[in-house]
Formats: sequence, C-alpha cells, structure tokens
Amino acid sequence: MIATLSGTLTTRDAGRIVVETAGVGYEVLIPLSTYYKLPASGERVALEIRQVVREDALLLYGFSSTTEKRSFDLLMSVQHVGPKLALAILSVLAPEELVAAISKGDVERIDAVPGVGPKVAERVVRELRDKVGDLKLVAPSSLHANGSPRQASPENAAPAGPLEQAVSALINLGMKPIEAKHAVESVANADETTAGNLEILIRKSLAVLLGEK
Repeated sequence: MIATLSGTLTTRDAGRIVVETAGVGYEVLIPLSTYYKLPASGERVALEIRQVVREDALLLYGFSSTTEKRSFDLLMSVQHVGPKLALAILSVLAPEELVAAISKGDVERIDAVPGVGPKVAERVVRELRDKVGDLKLVAPSSLHANGSPRQASPENAAPAGPLEQAVSALINLGMKPIEAKHAVESVANADETTAGNLEILIRKSLAVLLGEK
C-alpha cells in the first residue's frame, strides 16, 4: 500500500498531477486544495497518498496534509460518496470548513458542492457528525508541498493558460463546460489582475457559479 509519494513534479494540472521518482511517473488525482499548494513543475513535491484498488484500476489520490487525507477517508466512509465526489467536496470546502458545516448541521453548505445533492449532503452530516472530532485541524500551511516557503509569485501558478486551467478545474468539479467558461470569463473581465492568478480565478468563478445555483 502506497502511503506517501515524493519526487519531481512533471505534470501540474488542476485535478491531476504526475510525480516522477526512480524513473517512474505516478499519476495522482488531487483536490483543488492540494493543487493550490503545489510547487512549480520541475520542483520536488511530497504528498500524502491514499491508494484505491479497483477491479480494473489502481488509483492514487494525493493530499498536501494528513488532515486532508483523513478528511478524504471520512468522506469515503459515507454511503454513496466515492473518490471523485470526495475530491469535489474537498476542492470546495477546506477541512476546517467541512468540519464546521458538519458540526452545525449545515446541509445546504455541503449540498452546494457540484454533484453532491441534498440526500448525500444529509448523509455526510448525519454519518460524520460524531467522527469529525478525530480530525486534527491546523492553520493553513505557509509551506509548499515540498517543505519550502510559499511565495505569492508567478512561479506558484500554472506556467501558462490560467483561464483554460480554471475552466478545466471547474469542469472537473462537475460544472457544465459552457457555464464554467462564462464564469471564468466574467471574473477575468471584471478584474484584469485576477486573470493571471489561477487560485483566485478558480475561487471567484466557483463563487459565481454556486451563487447562481
């Protein structure tokens, strides 16, 4: 069972990365919360890994912290919540926000995540209410996933095409392509400085889309 993975970040896409170590490239699926904390392509990265074995595939899911990984495990324990939906929830709600929503019984907050639905949101709250206390929540890290200090610079963003990257990330969360494209374009047109910052672009676009639902 693969528990952690470290190596060179060779592919850096929203929702999917490739980490090369010992001459082997490992495809790892990640939530947006982890994507925001990745170093630039070509740098070293270290991730917590949850390995999921299926009849037809062996999939690796990566996280920037043990808290994110534990949150993923808890979500996966809920009936009708699979890996893809668990990643979608963590892409919208940080572990701290997820715990707050569950503790307050805020079904609507969880239901707002694309693809969840009210019934699944109710199950998440009901089945995890007594379990979220096990999560050891800490303040958001100021470090890269490779342990180096994070800097608010272009090196920490995707090397090119932030608009396309943002649209792709929203589609991976279950948004319709045309809706994702319109939301990203509206946010970018409203503030030109946002267009070059992928993290802010995704967050604001997501807020627009969720506000319209």
